[in-house]
Amino acid sequence: MLNYAVEHRLLDPLVPRGLELDRFHSVAYLSVVSFLFLKTRVFGIPFPFHRNFEEVNLRFYVRYRAAEGWRRGVVFVREIVPRRAIATLARRFYGEPYSAFPMTHTIERAAAQLRCRYEWRRNGRREFVSASAMGEPEPIASGSLEEFITEHYWGYTARGEHCTQYQVEHPRWRVWRATAARFEADVASLYGAEFSGSLMAPPASAFIAEGSPVIVRRGSPLNLTAAATE
Repeated sequence: MLNYAVEHRLLDPLVPRGLELDRFHSVAYLSVVSFLFLKTRVFGIPFPFHRNFEEVNLRFYVRYRAAEGWRRGVVFVREIVPRRAIATLARRFYGEPYSAFPMTHTIERAAAQLRCRYEWRRNGRREFVSASAMGEPEPIASGSLEEFITEHYWGYTARGEHCTQYQVEHPRWRVWRATAARFEADVASLYGAEFSGSLMAPPASAFIAEGSPVIVRRGSPLNLTAAATE
């Protein structure tokens, strides 16, 4: 997870109606996140040859005031996976901005060092995100930036004037703080020229999360009328 401090004006136009930008100590963050899906099931069904695959996404953080209090979640700018069927399914059921490109990854442990790299090929060019760390993962400290980045358990997707929400469930992760991290891509054509300045600079923070079993609940419309009257 490579995290970039950005001006809120960059993200404000992308915040779905009824939500607001979430900040950490008054700072908005944009994250490049890469990870593996393993043993994936869709509505309980394992689809052959589509259970283990990479994903790289660009996301930022929002919150929504529900009846029980704040729901903290993420909005995706773009998500990359290696297979068209996965991208099509995600667009169909979650409305998420998925694209499919050939992808590979490497995760290496050598002595006390951990190295991770996720790579994809787009427009004849090889692009990647990578990070390395030392030692063993540690619990996430309360009040830390790592907590802010990882403890968002809702996804929100704008669909015209409407918004879809879905809940994500996983235990609190342990993390390695990265000793080195890189993101190499044609940012302007991948995400838009407005993101170039932010994502071509060094990240404000980078870490590797241990991961865990994850449940992604089916999406549902966000009832903004009910929220406005609560």
